[in-house]
Amino acid sequence: MSCLGVLFSIDGSEAEKLKKMEREDIVEYIQEEIEEVYFNEKQEQTAELDKAWDAIHRAFCESELLFQHGEQPFSFVILDGEILYGDMDDEDDYIVSYKNAEQVKSVSEALKNLSESEFREKYFKIDEAKYEYPLSEEDFEYSWGWLSNTFEFWHNAAKNNLSVIFTVDQ
Repeated sequence: MSCLGVLFSIDGSEAEKLKKMEREDIVEYIQEEIEEVYFNEKQEQTAELDKAWDAIHRAFCESELLFQHGEQPFSFVILDGEILYGDMDDEDDYIVSYKNAEQVKSVSEALKNLSESEFREKYFKIDEAKYEYPLSEEDFEYSWGWLSNTFEFWHNAAKNNLSVIFTVDQ
């Protein structure tokens, strides 16, 4: 699996459709409807995170790769929120977490005030044994680069009262 994380900002009707969907239909719908449309027609409502999502989440969530864990609102940047699909036990090969419009606004505000030095401090507190990857200046720059590229995405989603889903195949 590629483990590439992506954020999509979605409107209320799309959010309701996803939340009412049978669990087994969610991944197919995201891959065939949301990814196809957003990557081609709604790039401004899409933010890719590559594999940096893992370090970003751990930096905000005390080194843990868990749902509903960590310092809010930063924990909502990646995994926190309503889990629509997936688990961390590798039984599911896909994760989808949903953040409502209010959570999106709080993330946008928090990221607006996050400096590179503050994120650096959080990043270098990650427990390497849990991360299973060596902390380094290169990995920090990679993680910060992908995170900072999402700031405008979060701002636009908040401004337009949109929800956000985080997706990753694992």
